[in-house]
Amino acid sequence: MRIPIAVMRGGTSKGVFINYGDMPEDRVLWDSFLLDIMGSPDQRQIDGLGGGNSLTSKAAIIKKSDIDGIDVEYTFAQVSIENQLVDFKGNCGNISSAVGPYAIEQGLVAAVAPVTAVRIFNTNTQKVIIAEVEVEDGRVKTEGQCEIPGVPGTGSPIYLSFTDAQGAVTGKLFPTDNPIDRIDTRNGPIDVSIIDVANPLVFVKAEDVGLTGSELPHEFTAEKLAELEEIRSAAAEMCLFSTKEEATVKSPAVPKLTIIAPPETYFDVNGVERKADGMDCRIRMMSMQKPHQALAITGAICTTAGAFLKDTVLSDVIRVENTVLRLGHPSGIIETKVDMIAGHIGNIKVVRTARMILEGFVYTKQNYVYSKSLA
Repeated sequence: MRIPIAVMRGGTSKGVFINYGDMPEDRVLWDSFLLDIMGSPDQRQIDGLGGGNSLTSKAAIIKKSDIDGIDVEYTFAQVSIENQLVDFKGNCGNISSAVGPYAIEQGLVAAVAPVTAVRIFNTNTQKVIIAEVEVEDGRVKTEGQCEIPGVPGTGSPIYLSFTDAQGAVTGKLFPTDNPIDRIDTRNGPIDVSIIDVANPLVFVKAEDVGLTGSELPHEFTAEKLAELEEIRSAAAEMCLFSTKEEATVKSPAVPKLTIIAPPETYFDVNGVERKADGMDCRIRMMSMQKPHQALAITGAICTTAGAFLKDTVLSDVIRVENTVLRLGHPSGIIETKVDMIAGHIGNIKVVRTARMILEGFVYTKQNYVYSKSLA
C-alpha cells in the first residue's frame, strides 16, 4: 500500500507525520502498521523510515478537531527499535513542536500572520499544548535566528506552552502519592522521586547511582545502563504500568529515568564548555534504555515543575531563584520559563524549532484496511 506521509524534525527529534484518515481503520492494526513503515524491529531499521535511534523512531498522527477551542488532535507513538512494540503511553515534547507547523502546512489550521497560535490536544496525555508558529505569506516560516542545542543551524522560533500538565499519564502529580520513594536495587536502597508533569519521570541523584552528572551518552557502560533500567523498571511497577520484570518490554518509554546533579562546568557532546554559572542543574535522561543525546521537552517541563515542589530529590539539587530555569544536558543548555498565577504554576513555556523534511508516500510491506481509499 502507498500512504501519504510527511517526515518532520521537531526540536531534537524526527518523526513520521500521518493524517488520522490515512491510518488503518482498525485501531488494533496501528501497532503493526507503524512497525511496518518504520522498519521495526531491527536495530538499523534498514527496511523502513526509522533512523536506528529512539529519537528518530517516532510517529505523530494528526486530525482536525471537533472539540471546542481545539484546532487539532495529536497522538504520539514511540516505535521500538528492538521489540515488536509501539508505546502510546506518553507524549514527546520535541515532536509536539512540529505539530503546529504540520497542521498549518496541511491546511488544518489557517495561517494568520505574523504568528499563528495552534491549540493542540494530545490524546496520549489528554492535555492541551499551545504552539505559537511564525508564518509569512501564508506559509510556515522556517528561517530565523533561533538556535537550540542538539540541532545544527538556526530556525524560526516555535513557542510551546504546557498548561495544567500535571498527572499527564498517571492522573497524579506524584503517582505513588509520595514526594520520595525508596527502591531496593542490586546496589542497595536508593531514594527516587516519581513526578508526572507532561510525562512521568523518575528522578535520581547522580551521586546516588555512582555518577558525576556530567557524563556524555557514550560514557555510559552497559553495566550502568542495566543498573539504571532496574531503577526505572521498579518505578514503572510503582506507576502501575507493568511489573518490574516486564517493564523494559511493556513500558519502555515511561517513566523516563532522569539523573540530576548540581551545577558544575562540563564539556558537551560538541566539545563546548558549559560553565556552572550558566545553569541551574545538570541533567541526563534515558530514552528507551539508552542515554538521550539532549533532553526531552516533556522531561524539561517535568523537571521545571519539580523544581518548585518541596521535599523531593530535586530539592537538594536545584535552587530556584526566578521563573527561568536553565538545564544543562549533553548537548547544551535549555531554558524554560514559568508563568506564575497566584503563587502557583500557570504554564511552562519552552522554545523549539521545527521544519518539514519530506512530503510524499511510504510503501508498506503488508496490506491494511483504511478508513478512506488510497491509491
